[in-house]
Amino acid sequence: MKSSSMHGRRLLLALVALPLLLAGCRKVEVTSYRVPKEKDPEMPAAPAAGAQPAPMPGMATDAGAGTMAGAAVPTADGPGLTWTAPSDWKAEVASAMRKATYTVPGEGGAKADLSITAFPSDVGGELANVNRWRGQVQLAPLGEADLPGAVVRQQQNGLQLTVVDCGGSGANPQRILGAIVPFNGGTWFFKLMGPDALVAKAKPGFLEFLKTVRPAQP
Repeated sequence: MKSSSMHGRRLLLALVALPLLLAGCRKVEVTSYRVPKEKDPEMPAAPAAGAQPAPMPGMATDAGAGTMAGAAVPTADGPGLTWTAPSDWKAEVASAMRKATYTVPGEGGAKADLSITAFPSDVGGELANVNRWRGQVQLAPLGEADLPGAVVRQQQNGLQLTVVDCGGSGANPQRILGAIVPFNGGTWFFKLMGPDALVAKAKPGFLEFLKTVRPAQP
């Protein structure tokens, strides 16, 4: 009787343990989740394959010589020019093509851009540069015979300046006040461009600014 009782207990334990053994033999499924990596707020996103890189700040068409500021165009080296900007002009970070950049404020938040560039040649000649500026404000090009009546030539501080005033046309006309200054085998361009009314109002200050332009002291 004792042997039969022990045999029964063993059978009962085996029946209880069997489901646990079967469960232990089953394959455990593991679910994984991919958590997006947080971006470094200081690191710009990488461009897509084949995409062109975004232009650097300040890289735009520079009208001094009618070339793209992102292109490999040499600027004038050696002794340069110096000037004194009006106190209400805000100095900006210049691009690689510019010697200096200023923002000229107007009413209602309007702004005009003053750029100073320099190139180691005549950059196509005076007429070509005047016509390039005229084209930027939707004006027709001039002929050689028309140039003298469209510019003002003046000498100051040992420099020869050719001053241009191009009032544009169109729905939102732009205006360019510019000065072309040959110096040290190169050509410097001082160009103020913006809304017609703003630039027209800023003209007296621009002309006074040109009076401060002079060769830099060695």
